[in-house]
Amino acid sequence: MKLLSQLRTSSFQLALLYMVVFATSVFLLLAFIYWRTAGFMAAQTDETIEAEIAGLAEQYRGRGVNGLITIIRERVARDPNAKSIYLLTTDDFLKLAGNIESWPEGTRSESGWINFTLDETVGWTGAKRLARGRIFEVQGGLRLLVGRDVDELTNLKRVIETAINWGMGITLALALLGGFMMSRSTTRRIEVINNTSRRIMNGHLSLRIPTRGTDDDFDQLAENLNQMLDRIVYLMEGIRHVSDNIAHDLRTPLTRLRNQLENTLMAVDNDEAREQAGRAVAEADQLLATFNALLRIARLETRGNTADMKPVALDELVTDACELYEALAEDKEQTFQQSLSPGVMIEGDRDLLFQMVSNLIDNAIKYTPEHGALCVKVRKEGADAIFEVSDSGIGVPDEEKEQVFQRFYRVGKSRSLPGNGLGLSLVSAVAEIHKGRIVLSDTQEGEELPGLTVSVFMPAFNGVGKKIKTTLPEPAAGQEAGESRNPPETSNS
Repeated sequence: MKLLSQLRTSSFQLALLYMVVFATSVFLLLAFIYWRTAGFMAAQTDETIEAEIAGLAEQYRGRGVNGLITIIRERVARDPNAKSIYLLTTDDFLKLAGNIESWPEGTRSESGWINFTLDETVGWTGAKRLARGRIFEVQGGLRLLVGRDVDELTNLKRVIETAINWGMGITLALALLGGFMMSRSTTRRIEVINNTSRRIMNGHLSLRIPTRGTDDDFDQLAENLNQMLDRIVYLMEGIRHVSDNIAHDLRTPLTRLRNQLENTLMAVDNDEAREQAGRAVAEADQLLATFNALLRIARLETRGNTADMKPVALDELVTDACELYEALAEDKEQTFQQSLSPGVMIEGDRDLLFQMVSNLIDNAIKYTPEHGALCVKVRKEGADAIFEVSDSGIGVPDEEKEQVFQRFYRVGKSRSLPGNGLGLSLVSAVAEIHKGRIVLSDTQEGEELPGLTVSVFMPAFNGVGKKIKTTLPEPAAGQEAGESRNPPETSNS
């Protein structure tokens, strides 16, 4: 699969395009060299034959037919390897002189040139060879063939053709290998950027893309991205500090306002005034709960991994939370089921974990209608300890499951219900401190009330003082996040 992904990269495709252009250029260059070399050797052969013919013609003009026959016999005798081919015949093809016995078969051009084979058909006694010659008629009805053995020339051409073919193959192989190596190097740099970016998107905002110090285009890209990340983190921290400061500064006057309203509630005798004062106290309590939740989330986010981590029996902790909320479920006539595997241990802060579990259970009860069903589970799968809450409530649309852990975000169906949209933000912060991951899914797909299943995966504890390394796979798209069905920051949010 890695090889296939490598072949799909734009860098490899660019290298492949360059390979095609380079191979085409090499092919054209080699073809030109072959054409010029082969053409030169063929022209040299023709020039040699022309020189032979010119010499014979001069002898014929000076010494006649007998002199021509004599010079042909002399040349044949001086050339035992028969590199030159001669044949002089009468008009009825009777041999007068030469080193072949009969006229060869072959296609004759208008200028008299002919390519033929030296074999037994022409009285050749040696190995079969290729030859090229020229035929012309001599005065007196004589016919003359003058040629050259071109078998070595033909073999040389074949050697050149084979070398060109091998050269093209080697060129393509080396270009392909070079393109693969170049694209692999480029892909590694890009993969480093992608991996770092994915980790940053998963919440590790302190990470930055590494550079090599070469100041190349990748280093410049990494530096620009790092500067952009620094700016984004700075703006996010600014917004977070503003909201935290507002919550901190307003909590004190709101507390005083709430106390004054409570004193007023106890002082007045008028029933209508007492009712209005009671509603004002309830609103003040809701505002204080919102501000307390904001400050609690801020403390958890800045607290990081400094929580008091100790071995915690997850099944016992969930049992305590279920006992606390069973009465609320009974008031709504809901079915409250529990499936708690014993001995499931994690390392964490018990108070924070209890708050997270309580928020999720209270949230499920709140958003499940009367006569609905809830199920709380604790189990261990491989290296993961899993806490899971399922309900038959209003659920969360798939397109909103990535957003519901944002502060103050609320699903459209839940806006008419009490809450402030901070509950799952607090749950997310607690899970992050414990190296956990929250996965959302529908309890009943395709139903009018699909319900929601919230699964919290955390590293299991082996009971010896070391956490078991978790191998939790990445959740499917749209299933890693919380939902703003407004689970309580505590049991009363």
